[in-house]
This record gives sequence, structure tokens and C-alpha cells, in this order.
Amino acid sequence: MSELAKIVTFESSDDIPSQADLDWAFPKISSGMEPFGGRIIVQLRRIKKKTERIVLVQETKDNEKWNNMIGKVIAVGPLAYKNRDTMQSWPEGSWAQVGDYVRVPKWGGDRWEIKVPEGDRDDDPVLFMTLNDHELIARVVANPLSFKAYV
Repeated sequence: MSELAKIVTFESSDDIPSQADLDWAFPKISSGMEPFGGRIIVQLRRIKKKTERIVLVQETKDNEKWNNMIGKVIAVGPLAYKNRDTMQSWPEGSWAQVGDYVRVPKWGGDRWEIKVPEGDRDDDPVLFMTLNDHELIARVVANPLSFKAYV
């Protein structure tokens, strides 16, 4: 009996992305909202229209955009990481701060798009999501642009 190949479901690398690539993937743009209570707003990574010289079809781009699970924390509600009864911070502290790159659930959260301001070369909107503080999966410590999810 032959050994089955391992199915990779998530991969990343430790290389360091350029600041220009990070700025493109996570442009500085207002989400138009501030979180209430224990909620967090995350800006999801933008997806490129091309990979090297191949232009991706719209269906592929849409799949990648909505399956995207890497984001940047842009706002934290006033009750996030606090005991709702005592208002004391969690003993383990905050899991993520504004500016941290995080992995978010593939399903769930409230998602919306904001158009990129005039003058940007790429007209694709930026995707945001709001979720509860305890729903973050992990802090990203590797290159946030290198992660690829396989569905």
C-alpha cells in the first residue's frame, strides 16, 4: 500500500515583505466604523489581480477575496479583552493590538467593502470585517503576504 501525499491546507514563509507590498495589501483607508463593546475591526488583505504574468479570472479573484483569512487589526472596542462583569482586563492580556496581523475565521464576522480613493491604480475595494475579541485565531508572526489557503 502506497503512502498518501499530505494535503497542505495552509502555508506561509518567513521572508520579509517590502513596505510597498504591505502598503498595497493593507492600504491606509478608513473602515467608516468604530467597534462597540468587545468587537474588533480587521482589514483583510487585498488580493492581486495577477500572479506573475497570468491574469486571474473574476471568479478566482472573488474566491480568494472571500476565503482570505489574513488581516490587520485596525480598531479594538472598549470592552475587548475584558471580563464583561468586572471590566478587568483578561489575566492573559490582550491577544492583539491595533497594527497586528492576525488570522481570522473563514466564516463568520460581519464583512463590508470600501472603495479605494481616486488615484489608486487598482479599483478593487478594500474588505473589512468585524468580529468578537475571542474569535481571532492567531497572531501572524511570519510574512502576512505569504499565506495561502487551500480550499
